[in-house]
Amino acid sequence: MLAGCEQRMRDMYEQPRYDPGESSTLWPDGKAGRPPVAGTVAWAAGDLAATSSGRRGTDIPRDVDRAEQAAALPPLTPALLARGRERYGIYCLPCHGAVGDGDGPVVRRGFPRPPSYHQERLRTAPDRHFYDVISQGFGVMKPYADRVTPQDRWAITAYVRALQLSQHAPFDRLPPRLQARIGVASAPEGGS
Repeated sequence: MLAGCEQRMRDMYEQPRYDPGESSTLWPDGKAGRPPVAGTVAWAAGDLAATSSGRRGTDIPRDVDRAEQAAALPPLTPALLARGRERYGIYCLPCHGAVGDGDGPVVRRGFPRPPSYHQERLRTAPDRHFYDVISQGFGVMKPYADRVTPQDRWAITAYVRALQLSQHAPFDRLPPRLQARIGVASAPEGGS
């Protein structure tokens, strides 16, 4: 009889439930965890929110909201570009390739080729376009809003702009040493 009580008590602690990140057939998206209701405002987020009863994590939702509302890149810093390069290598490089030409390792194995970042349409696109595509997806690209923070989306956008500049830098903006090495005679029409 005591063994039965122990089993009942164990059932109370180990209830059949879905753990965070687990899949489920109950919902069309296949995820057990449900997204917050539209319009929900987070009081606190991040590691500090979990350990400080939310008292120190209130700045994270504020920063996320600020990044979400931005229309253009934050001020460029070496740290921002380094973070963008790191995140690009994780999330973007498999399809878009190391220089953004759309020839990543996944594409070489049969996945549909994404557009090159170096085409005119994307070089002239506003910064917010890249941020929104990372957030919401485009074509066969899935949305990354659940994996990439808003700040990291801007960092990736900054790095994509650096990749574009690396392939299309105006000749007259190159350092004099590099201009001499390339030679003025070989500079294409239009200064690029």
